[in-house]
Amino acid sequence: MEIAAATTASTFTAWELSAPGEAPRRAWRARRPPDGDEVLVRVAGCGVCHTDLGFAYDGVKTRAPLPLVLGHEISGVVEEAGARYAHLAGLAVVVPAVLPCGGCAACLSGRSGVCKRQVMPGNDVDGGFATHVFLPGRGICAVPGAPASPDVPIGSAPGLTLRHLSVVADAVSTAYQAVLRSGVDAGDLAIVVGLGGVGGFAAQVAADRGAVVVGLDVDPRRRASPRGVTLALDPGTLPGKELKKRILAFAKENGLSDLGWTVLECSGSAAGQKTAFSLLGPAATLMVVGYTMAEVELRLSNLMAFDARALGNWGCAPEHYPQILEKVLSGKIDVASTCEIRPLSSIAQTFEDVRAHRTDKRLILAPDLAEASR
Repeated sequence: MEIAAATTASTFTAWELSAPGEAPRRAWRARRPPDGDEVLVRVAGCGVCHTDLGFAYDGVKTRAPLPLVLGHEISGVVEEAGARYAHLAGLAVVVPAVLPCGGCAACLSGRSGVCKRQVMPGNDVDGGFATHVFLPGRGICAVPGAPASPDVPIGSAPGLTLRHLSVVADAVSTAYQAVLRSGVDAGDLAIVVGLGGVGGFAAQVAADRGAVVVGLDVDPRRRASPRGVTLALDPGTLPGKELKKRILAFAKENGLSDLGWTVLECSGSAAGQKTAFSLLGPAATLMVVGYTMAEVELRLSNLMAFDARALGNWGCAPEHYPQILEKVLSGKIDVASTCEIRPLSSIAQTFEDVRAHRTDKRLILAPDLAEASR
């Protein structure tokens, strides 16, 4: 693969959040040689996550002070690399949304999600809503066989490009680790609450592992043809215990046990969390994946009464990325048809569209050609 030549420009374009309640605005960042442990990634695409909207509008604080460039779902090409990561220069890559240190007690015990030295783009440092981004080289995953051009088809999945792989950095990988940690296996019943973004991919991952998936969403667009979902229901039309009764009937009709259900809460809403908790049954597992600032009142004694368990999941360990990419590149997990690519310059309108639920696609912002060549 030909190594991309470094540009001579002294700055690159970014879109930074200056204050809560505002849309990101155009800004510039200085171009410099990366430090020994850094890489400079030329961004192909950066997915828009509800976490970005939480930072911008909902009072969720970034760990680094504003102004800050948001965006943690990044794919691109390593344009320059420090000495330690020189082997990545010129390669197409996906940047994990959480980059743990790899050497602390948390990382060494397999709990890298709580690494205190982790780096999250768009939270701890500038993120991917820019033409370029400086990042630690550790944990960055090369895309096997991918060309440096962001619009050339890759893999065997129809329409898939490097830009689409940006959502692997969080929406796909977080779903993958959550399903993996929940213990879902062939023949199990998995219930996914919220089929947008992470939830849609969680349904695909669970189905790929052989589970039978029930998907819940109040949005009819997401219930229309969700990949991997056998039964899609609107929880808003099944009040109280009716929802659980409907799923119990489905399980009986399909020869599935009422024991050991896995409920993956991916909506990131108070209503979704209440619904997910209400579906706990004997030996069930509740996996909390979505995030909300809202407080929810629950009867925790249900966990005791059902001999159930509740878990949380933050991001995905970098070591899982090669297997996730294999599944995406082969089409076992469908990414391209679930996403829409827009110019980075449309970021303000795109944020508003996501905030107002005007789209059922996962939106990816791609640097305009004019911006990328600045």
